[in-house]
Amino acid sequence: MDLHMMNCELLATCSALGYLEGDTYHKEPDCLESVKDLIRYLRHEDETRDVRQQLGAAQILQSDLLPILTQHHQDKPLFDAVIRLMVNLTQPALLCFGNLPKEPSFRHHFLQVLTYLQAYKEAFASEKAFGVLSETLYELLQLGWEERQEEDNLLIERILLLVRNILHVPADLDQEKKIDDDASAHDQLLWAIHLSGLDDLLLFLASSSAEEQWSLHVLEIVSLMFRDQNPEQLAGVGQGRLAQERSADFAELEVLRQREMAEKKTRALQRGNRHSRFGGSYIVQGLKSIGERDLIFHKGLHNLRNYSSDLGKQPKKVPKRRQAARELSIQRRSALNVRLFLRDFCSEFLENCYNRLMGSVKDHLLREKAQQHDETYYMWALAFFMAFNRAASFRPGLVSETLSVRTFHFIEQNLTNYYEMMLTDRKEAASWARRMHLALKAYQELLATVNEMDISPDEAVRESSRIIKNNIFYVMEYRELFLALFRKFDERCQPRSFLRDLVETTHLFLKMLERFCRSRGNLVVQNKQKKRRKKKKKVLDQAIVSGNVPSSPEEVEAVWPALAEQLQCCAQNSELSMDSVVPFDAASEVPVEEQRAEAMVRIQDCLLAGQAPQALTLLRSAREVWPEGDVFGSQDISPEEEIQLLKQILSAPLPRQQGPEERGAEEEEEEEEEEEEELQVVQVSEKEFNFLDYLKRFACSTVVRAYVLLLRSYQQNSAHTNHCIVKMLHRLAHDLKMEALLFQLSVFCLFNRLLSDPAAGAYKELVTFAKYILGKFFALAAVNQKAFVELLFWKNTAVVREMTEGYGSLDDRSSSRRAPTWSPEEEAHLRELYLANKDVEGQDVVEAILAHLNTVPRTRKQIIHHLVQMGLADSVKDFQRKGTHIVLWTGDQELELQRLFEEFRDSDDVLGHIMKNITAKRSRARIVDKLLALGLVAERRELYKKRQKKLASSILPNGAESLKDFCQEDLEEEENLPEEDSEEEEEGGSEAEQVQGSLVLSNENLGQSLHQEGFSIPLLWLQNCLIRAADDREEDGEWTGCSQAVPLVPLTEENEEAMENEQFQQLLRKLGVRPPASGQETFWRIPAKLSPTQLRRAAASLSQPEEEQKLQPELQPKVPGEQGSDEEHCKEHRAQALRALLLAHKKKAGLASPEEEDAVGKEPLKAAPKKRQLLDSDEEQEEDEGRNRAPELGAPGIQKKKRYQIEDDEDD
Repeated sequence: MDLHMMNCELLATCSALGYLEGDTYHKEPDCLESVKDLIRYLRHEDETRDVRQQLGAAQILQSDLLPILTQHHQDKPLFDAVIRLMVNLTQPALLCFGNLPKEPSFRHHFLQVLTYLQAYKEAFASEKAFGVLSETLYELLQLGWEERQEEDNLLIERILLLVRNILHVPADLDQEKKIDDDASAHDQLLWAIHLSGLDDLLLFLASSSAEEQWSLHVLEIVSLMFRDQNPEQLAGVGQGRLAQERSADFAELEVLRQREMAEKKTRALQRGNRHSRFGGSYIVQGLKSIGERDLIFHKGLHNLRNYSSDLGKQPKKVPKRRQAARELSIQRRSALNVRLFLRDFCSEFLENCYNRLMGSVKDHLLREKAQQHDETYYMWALAFFMAFNRAASFRPGLVSETLSVRTFHFIEQNLTNYYEMMLTDRKEAASWARRMHLALKAYQELLATVNEMDISPDEAVRESSRIIKNNIFYVMEYRELFLALFRKFDERCQPRSFLRDLVETTHLFLKMLERFCRSRGNLVVQNKQKKRRKKKKKVLDQAIVSGNVPSSPEEVEAVWPALAEQLQCCAQNSELSMDSVVPFDAASEVPVEEQRAEAMVRIQDCLLAGQAPQALTLLRSAREVWPEGDVFGSQDISPEEEIQLLKQILSAPLPRQQGPEERGAEEEEEEEEEEEEELQVVQVSEKEFNFLDYLKRFACSTVVRAYVLLLRSYQQNSAHTNHCIVKMLHRLAHDLKMEALLFQLSVFCLFNRLLSDPAAGAYKELVTFAKYILGKFFALAAVNQKAFVELLFWKNTAVVREMTEGYGSLDDRSSSRRAPTWSPEEEAHLRELYLANKDVEGQDVVEAILAHLNTVPRTRKQIIHHLVQMGLADSVKDFQRKGTHIVLWTGDQELELQRLFEEFRDSDDVLGHIMKNITAKRSRARIVDKLLALGLVAERRELYKKRQKKLASSILPNGAESLKDFCQEDLEEEENLPEEDSEEEEEGGSEAEQVQGSLVLSNENLGQSLHQEGFSIPLLWLQNCLIRAADDREEDGEWTGCSQAVPLVPLTEENEEAMENEQFQQLLRKLGVRPPASGQETFWRIPAKLSPTQLRRAAASLSQPEEEQKLQPELQPKVPGEQGSDEEHCKEHRAQALRALLLAHKKKAGLASPEEEDAVGKEPLKAAPKKRQLLDSDEEQEEDEGRNRAPELGAPGIQKKKRYQIEDDEDD
């Protein structure tokens, strides 16, 4: 992009900056405003970063900003603005575009911005620019924290960010074409930093405890300074060439010389003594051409060895998503003076800064003060400086901050997190793989440092190493980490360097672990297993299902004397514990308040099974959990009354929940059902460690394939890497006797290339191992001719054992665990049973076969699979138990269904009677669907079980009928709840009766629990709304059910929170209030079909018990002189006002007791001016309503029960 194509406004702004005359830059009067305008333009640039590209093409930074920075740094406002503009212009391209663009047009803009950044980096490689930056930074750091202003801190941060941005620019290798020991642009930048003294300021910031806020900036700059360096090579700079380096260089030169000599020898053999224009044509016998004839070769015989059928073919293009990941990090040797400077910097950093800086950065990371992924700089610094310390002069004290078990745990946690994110976030898998590589390098260096501590002459250092190894070898996660990384290695997103580091780290870990096991003799380690704990059904349920319990009243009366004797003994036993018995299921989705019916059934089951102590303990526990209503007896009940209560429970016909057969008819079950519920539980235990058993975990094809993949580049690998590969493969082949794991054709092709390599003498270890494996294979092939076919496949341990020990050896070992074979007689019997039962409707074919198959015990799964093998069934899915397996209705079945519907249509439970009397048993859902399809019913709600209006009994001991009704109602609510939706709750003639029948029992319980949770004021508001709705409907005249639904509009924050509470919403449903229709309504509404009497009863059921009103002053101790806040007084005043208003409405309905009037009358209302306006309308309405006629009273049975409960509470 040329300068003349710039935007005119941008061009005018750049021209107003100034001009350069010789080496002197003359700034214009509007220079500061122009710089601010450029910052403003950059803030509003488009997604292609057009302003940034135009400024880069005009070279504004090189021609204007840098001269202003170096020559006019005394002008502080201008200097600050120029620094701000430079930080914006030099920010990384990835940060500008968010990520690497995939579209060609945006990729072009990205590369263009990257080119301008590389030009900026070359322009900054001068001592003047960094000299000004270091002088400014030095002056700012001289100020104390009390003298330093906010602008000074911002300028320090911007200078550090500018240095970070310049160092972050990647090198253009194609443009520079620098070799090792030559000064690149990055080296020139580092040398300018050194000459300006900025490196000393960085060391000061890293070592000063008063400058901890810049620790992450300093660590990021240091990591970018050493980006291309190798710590081992850097530690040996200036000490002369070591003998090991000289031998490595000599070996490399020897390999090159041998290959060159082999190539010369091959070319000499290819040239004949006499040149011939006719090379000849030859027929290659045994090698077919495209047709059926032998191949004709038209070249000399010396070229036949290099013949391949792939010659001349177009190589297959590999898609980008399947290409191997490229190496992004490139290490090179900088110029000698730069390396000497960096070595001295590393030494000073380790001496004075490392422990303090790493501790500060770790604290920032743990407290989440850092930005996202800043832990990668921490892991890089750990790996680099610990490796430098180990290679220079090993001193563990210099790196003591990161040499601990906590650091191992931190690295392992991040490594596992990166590993999991790489598997889940597939779009960013390459980024997560790079972070995982950094964590792996840090983990490798921690292990190498601990290994170096083992050979230290200091006894304390060796003891510290032993403690660290004891901890990391004991924990299971550290041992399983390498297996997980090998099994999930993906070369598409993980480069070859990651695999190399993983192989070397695994080699080091295994070597340390093996040596530690030998020194200890026996090693105890942690073991975690996921066991399937089978939750067996209770003995009580089994006894009841089997029918071994008394069912008739006569049998119950006969059993009672024995139970009474046991109960008398247990009642006198004061040591009867209730701690081990919980009357409710805490994991159930049903609330605890609604599990009383199930607890009553459990007590009856205990009595029927003859377990009197358990029944008595369960009764007392249930009384502690549900004391309201004295359903399980009062708190001061005598032992004789307890025994009589248990007798009533035993003889009461309690309703039970739906059986497993009916429940299973509505749900889709899996192919293989078990009567025991399986739960996966992680059990932590200890076991004695066996190194060979641990090594067997690596004996799998995924691990071997990863090692072979790295072995293919043996020529580029270092000698240590090749040694690590061969050592692991030798462990598997020799130590575990599993040579057959390497019997694979691709491995043998690699061995062939290795053995035919002219420089094979330099890889003696590889050649020896290859010959060992080939010898083992040919020895096995002489015995097992199928070994040649096995070369085509990767193998697991089971196949390896079969290859070496003989095919079928595993079947002989596991014959005891395998299913028994089927004899011809058993197959004929199975065929007869299947053909006889397959067309019978209403029964499971496999269950019928199991009932009549009296030979060897078989499972359902075995029978199904053998039926498929015999060809009697097409698939296993044909036997899946879904419902009752009856889908089609015959004509007779439809007529029978119509007859049953006409017979029971006037009963309370139409659907229940039909299911009991229908011949072909079907699920409830299928019968309902068929009734709808036949047009016998219009809607599902017509089939709901109708509830009769019953007078609620006052207390349980008066009769068993109330106990039955109570449990029946709770269980019916649980059964009908999933079937009813919002529209069905809104309509239906039986809903009002449901509200009447269950209000007093269930609503009071929910109301009390909501009172305890702090919803007293919302409950009073709900009572007021219900009573107002009843009054409005009475004022309209005689109620006819044609009123409109009244919305419940919460006007305060407390009421809004209550309306969002699940338990409060459950109470609303029980009261008959319907939820808002989806997408059309916002508020809950009081249905129009509820009469004023029903609304008043619903409001009365929400009143707070008298005991709680009396206990509230006692539970809140009053401290003399202590005054509550205004907000508490307002809430108390409002609650009292609402209670008084509620009492007035109750007086009109005749539902208030004298005790309530006295209780409210004794509490005078306190003045609260802030809430006066809220209460005016209520008081005026109360006065108007006092003049109106009294409303209709409810049923006398309900009033008597309410009064009886209030009197009972007062007596208590």
